[in-house]
Amino acid sequence: MSAHESMKHAEHAEHAAGENKKIALLIAVLALFLAISETLGKSAHTEANHEHINAASDWEFFQAKKIRGTVVQTAAELTKLIQRSETDVAIKAAMQKQIEDWEKSAARYASEPETGEGTAQLSARAKHAEHERDKAAAKYYHFELASAAFQIGIVLASTTIITGMLALFYVSGLLTLVGIGVTALGVWWPHILRLH
Repeated sequence: MSAHESMKHAEHAEHAAGENKKIALLIAVLALFLAISETLGKSAHTEANHEHINAASDWEFFQAKKIRGTVVQTAAELTKLIQRSETDVAIKAAMQKQIEDWEKSAARYASEPETGEGTAQLSARAKHAEHERDKAAAKYYHFELASAAFQIGIVLASTTIITGMLALFYVSGLLTLVGIGVTALGVWWPHILRLH
């Protein structure tokens, strides 16, 4: 091998080493963003499950309160019908007292702002939990899509080292930008893309 060929070979090796450093740096950046998107995805998934449980619990409590309210309201209406045919004044007064108690209970079951446990408050709370669940789920899907972009980018960047095809490096860089963009959408605007 001549000195000229040796020098050319050394230049080629130096150029390849420089390219490999860029590729390695891209892989490191992709791995960092992958870790971030995976962590955000797991957090969003946990939040979605938590809010789903909250919504289900509130709806179950809502149903129980609604049933109780319906039962006491029905008892009050039935007692009103019976009261009309009652002739004894003392019994009629006792019935009226019971009707009023049942109607107060039915009203309390329907709305209880001081405790937040009336059907109106439970319904609002359950709807809010459902909204938060849907928002967290939308975030989760964005982070999953971003993770896929980062993972594919890592594979393509790694393949560039083996094949020397710089086009794969550029596609990997593009996937990095796509992943960052989808992660940003998941963090700040999860409902822009309908992914679920």
